[in-house]
Amino acid sequence: MESVKGSSGTTNTEKKRSRWDFLKLGEVGGYFFRRKDPSRPTNINIRMMHGVNKISIIIFLAGVIFLILKRLL
Repeated sequence: MESVKGSSGTTNTEKKRSRWDFLKLGEVGGYFFRRKDPSRPTNINIRMMHGVNKISIIIFLAGVIFLILKRLL
C-alpha cells in the first residue's frame, strides 16, 4: 500500500514535530551515557577516538550556546 502525499509533500503517516522534539538528546545523550557492551572490541585507538568525539561535541555545544547568548544579550 502506498502512502498518499499531501499538498506539502509530507506523508500522512509522519508525525507533526514540535520544537521540543529538536531539544531531545536521543542520539547525543545515548553516546555519552551508554553502558559498556562486552561484545564490542576495545583498544586504545577506539577509546581515544571516542574521547576526542566527546570533547568535540561538548565544545561545539558550548559554542552554539555562546552564540545564542551573545545574540540575545
